[in-house]
Amino acid sequence: MADNVSEDVRRKTMQAIRSQKTSFENRICKELWQRGLRFRRNVKDLKGKPDISIKKYKIAIFLDSCFWHGCPMHCRIPSSNIDYWHKKIERNRERDKLVNDHYLRNNWNLLRVWEHEAKSDFDKTVTKIMEFIIDVKNHK
Repeated sequence: MADNVSEDVRRKTMQAIRSQKTSFENRICKELWQRGLRFRRNVKDLKGKPDISIKKYKIAIFLDSCFWHGCPMHCRIPSSNIDYWHKKIERNRERDKLVNDHYLRNNWNLLRVWEHEAKSDFDKTVTKIMEFIIDVKNHK
């Protein structure tokens, strides 16, 4: 299936997509904050700028969108410029692996959450994140 917009329009659309503070991230973070958890978002001096972090407890949480991070279940490569998108998504996956390795090597507590988890059961996903943070805090 061909793209239904011109290359210039598609390029401008894709450039407008920001790498942080998406509606998915905002919704999760707002709920965690309302439940009393305190954390920082997108800390620039941490590798990969985790979506949620608590340096004191060495907690790094990434909220990964299905498209940009190549979810095996939901990532659908656009039908135009297929080679570019395959390479782009694969580079993102490799970068995620390197970031994971960095945090695990440095004894950080790492959690990655897929966008589809929150879409299918928002409360369960928020509870999973809360329990992860509380568990780490209780074991320090």
